[in-house]
Amino acid sequence: MQLLKDRIRKDGKIKSGNVLKVDSFLNHQMDIKLFEEIGKEFKRRFEGEEINKILTIEASGIGIACIVAQYFDVPVVFAKKTKTKNIAGDVYTTKVESFTHGKVYDIIVSKEFLGPGDKVLLIDDFLANGKALEGLAALVKDSGAHLVGAGIVIEKGFQTGGERLRAEGIRVESLAIVDGMDEEKGTIWFREDE
Repeated sequence: MQLLKDRIRKDGKIKSGNVLKVDSFLNHQMDIKLFEEIGKEFKRRFEGEEINKILTIEASGIGIACIVAQYFDVPVVFAKKTKTKNIAGDVYTTKVESFTHGKVYDIIVSKEFLGPGDKVLLIDDFLANGKALEGLAALVKDSGAHLVGAGIVIEKGFQTGGERLRAEGIRVESLAIVDGMDEEKGTIWFREDE
């Protein structure tokens, strides 16, 4: 998606440790017009698929998932990283390691909102080591729902997550695959075959 690549080149910041900061438009301050184009593109890529739920993980994926859901006319469910008093009854839970935060979280979805008969599209802002997506896929499997695929805004193609998930048979559609970054020069290059 050229619009997204251009925006990453213009406003993305490369930090040490293979961190790409896109918080000025994607996951802190959110550019809703860009999100609308992202939503349209995911709708195009998953055209013809039966989808009745979008699942994401708190917090960065929620804004994107909500805009995408408008194009599919379905609800968004998000996996919480902490159990609260608001989640009563039975839940699906699994552990997820965050690349960005260097922590392991328990993620939780109420059984009330995910179950057999659901056809689920996962949406997230980043795919690096793939742990968040693996965790979300595990929740879908545990619920008896059908995983249609995953829509990722930015994939770090030089990390193993995307390759591993695709090898496991998960359909992963990434709008921009970063093949490399040079912190000293401030350059980012993309895979051109996506």
